[in-house]
Amino acid sequence: MTNKLRSLFIIITVLCLMIPLTGCGTYNTMVTLDEEVKEAWAQVDTQLQRRFDLIPNLVETVKGFAAQEKDVFIKVTEARARVGGAGNIPDKIKANNQLTSALSRLLVVAGRYPGLKSNTNFIRLQDELAGTENRIAVARRRYNEAVKRYNVSIRRFPSNLVAKAFDFEKASFYEAPQAAAEPPKVKF
Repeated sequence: MTNKLRSLFIIITVLCLMIPLTGCGTYNTMVTLDEEVKEAWAQVDTQLQRRFDLIPNLVETVKGFAAQEKDVFIKVTEARARVGGAGNIPDKIKANNQLTSALSRLLVVAGRYPGLKSNTNFIRLQDELAGTENRIAVARRRYNEAVKRYNVSIRRFPSNLVAKAFDFEKASFYEAPQAAAEPPKVKF
């Protein structure tokens, strides 16, 4: 009987030790994934800032050729201001989606002016903007992948119990606006 009690005591002790250790490992995994989401967002934010900094130069270059397109310039400037004022990630996503839409209208306007399309400054700025947009797309994809890993982690059992206990909240994906599904209309 003593051996049975000793074995039972050892099993109970091992189980009692395993539960907190497993919880610690799960917590640490969630912290790591949460930090990956933050780091991935920082990469998106860096590329968005790069685009934000390029826009005034692009607008000024186009303005010189297309002064009568005042409405487009105002919309780009307003969208850029909303990006600068956005505080949290969902607001930044919304503001940048509006800026993307305004930029596509600006590039459509630029397409109407043959002299502008051959201007070296404009070509250089357009190339930089295209490169930046590619970087943004890559950073967004990586951010969404990090968000997916994190969100799956906090929803799986038994990890979800640890997530609830320590207030880990679901992260938001970077979703493109509906307008992005339609190509911009170019009229000459």
